[in-house]
Amino acid sequence: MAKHQFQTEANQILNLMIHSLYSNKEIFIRELVSNASDALDKLNMLVLTDDAYKGVEFSPRIDIVADKDAKTLTIKDSGIGMNEQDLMNNLGTIAKSGTKAFLEQMTGDQKKDSNLIGQFGVGFYACFMVAHSVEVITKKAGEEQAYLWTSKGDGEFEIEKATRDSHGTTIIMHLNDDDAEFLDSYRIENIIKKYSNHIPFAIFMDKEKYIPAKKDDDGNEIEPSKNEIENVQINRANALWTISKSEIKDEEYKDFYSSIAHSSEEPLTWMHNKAEGAIEYTTLFYIPSKAPMDIYRVDYQTGIKLYINRVFITDDEKELMPTYMRFLRGVIDSKDLPLNVSREILQSNAVMAKIRNASVKKVLSELAKMAKNEKDKYENFFKEFGNVLKEGLYSDYGNREKILELMKFNTLKSDETVMFEDFLKNVDEEKKEIYYITGKTSLSMLKNSPALERFKSRGIDVLVLNEEIDTIIFPMITEYKEYKFVHVSDAKFGENEDEKKAEQESAKEFEGLVKELKDSLGDSVKSVEVTFDLVESPVKLKEDKEDPAYMMAQMMKQMGQNTVAPAPAPILQINPKHELILKLKNSSDQNLISDAAHVLLDQAKLFEGLELDDTAGFITRLNRIITKAV
Repeated sequence: MAKHQFQTEANQILNLMIHSLYSNKEIFIRELVSNASDALDKLNMLVLTDDAYKGVEFSPRIDIVADKDAKTLTIKDSGIGMNEQDLMNNLGTIAKSGTKAFLEQMTGDQKKDSNLIGQFGVGFYACFMVAHSVEVITKKAGEEQAYLWTSKGDGEFEIEKATRDSHGTTIIMHLNDDDAEFLDSYRIENIIKKYSNHIPFAIFMDKEKYIPAKKDDDGNEIEPSKNEIENVQINRANALWTISKSEIKDEEYKDFYSSIAHSSEEPLTWMHNKAEGAIEYTTLFYIPSKAPMDIYRVDYQTGIKLYINRVFITDDEKELMPTYMRFLRGVIDSKDLPLNVSREILQSNAVMAKIRNASVKKVLSELAKMAKNEKDKYENFFKEFGNVLKEGLYSDYGNREKILELMKFNTLKSDETVMFEDFLKNVDEEKKEIYYITGKTSLSMLKNSPALERFKSRGIDVLVLNEEIDTIIFPMITEYKEYKFVHVSDAKFGENEDEKKAEQESAKEFEGLVKELKDSLGDSVKSVEVTFDLVESPVKLKEDKEDPAYMMAQMMKQMGQNTVAPAPAPILQINPKHELILKLKNSSDQNLISDAAHVLLDQAKLFEGLELDDTAGFITRLNRIITKAV
């Protein structure tokens, strides 16, 4: 017998199960049955595809045994089983780095926190919510030696050699006195029907059956009534997605979702589709009502299970659906893929590509219907997954227009987000230019950017994109149908010759101030120039998009390497009609002009959401200016 310490993260989760999560204890059955089903799925695939397992018997079943006298609840399967190394890996350490995220995401709300358990692959540990001691007897298919794993959830576990008649895993839980409810057969059956009715394998349990008394023709009792124990199947054990939609109740869809998504929350919606013809396949996709906690992690857990003719193949293949649809949970079942399909084949297989492309179009189509007919539901969806869906604008060129039509944006003229097609209704039908501004600053700051003043003065609406992802994606989007996307800094409005001439003459009057400002600012700006785009603000920044350094910085940003190529110094634009600029033009105080130059540059940076290089210097100069003014 060898004693081992739980990995730190595993121990933290154990303590959580034992001391914190009380409100939804019943999910431990859901998690253990789900693990048993996965073990059967894995063995089924190996028996069908791997020569090393050709001689292994596959007789799938899950048994639940409640022993009221011993106060033990046992869950047993005939699946793949585990050897000693598997026990160390699966029941002693948690290799998945998402576990750290799981611990970080704990809210203190027991119901919410218990929903996270299965999402992060730590479902086995849920048994310690109800048990003071747990034994696992397991034997790996194709191997001779069985093992016994035991733990009291106290930071240690033991592994020793054992015997088991056949491959599979048996989990024996010694229940706490307070949790005797989980020894009641009707309670267990209700939990199975709620969470595990549609796992594809039969679950059996002993149940008491009432046999009424036998009576003769005169009504005399010849045999008393009695209770008999019979071993019965307590779940439907049919793959829900294979049943006709017309025969499935909404409650059954929701129950199946709770099983595959490891969640007690209802899904936002679902899409069940059966394709027949050249390629036959079935998909059942769910959209959760809340975003999974790992949705922005690189090592997010994919939510799609692939089956081939109802044989489970994988639930760990991120290529099944594009990453911008990683919010989906559900099943793809194909009749046209080989059972021994590898990850490499999956990524290049023409059948899989067609299934994926058709599925993407179906999901986008269903989202479009939701946006049109169920606005509140779509608002909920977009709040949770809008930024994830937005990634498709960058990665899925073929569906870019459909994805754009599903976007909700903040705009200059609206207090709430609006659907893209509603924004389009107000775009000038002659120019057909969609103006937008991006920035990593607050929405209110961006809406008040000096760069928008000429649009406000003309009553033109602008897309105001203040999410970090927007700064990467939108420089890549140049058009939608016959419309052009134009950054506000590149927008041009027609002027007559007289106006141009007047502006040129006005700009000449400021040549002296322009030089003084540039001399004061040195290399912190590329140049200083007069602009007639501003209405209320004295200054704004402009990027020289023809500068090779700017182009390189943009390219690096799109590759996610913001720090590799620093952006070149900006151009400082001044407003010749602003009172402050006019007073500086007429000032002979060189110290004041120097201080003002730096303060105005910092002011322009703050509007762009940029950090100041020298905050102390900014405050010192501002105080000197205020002192002179007072």
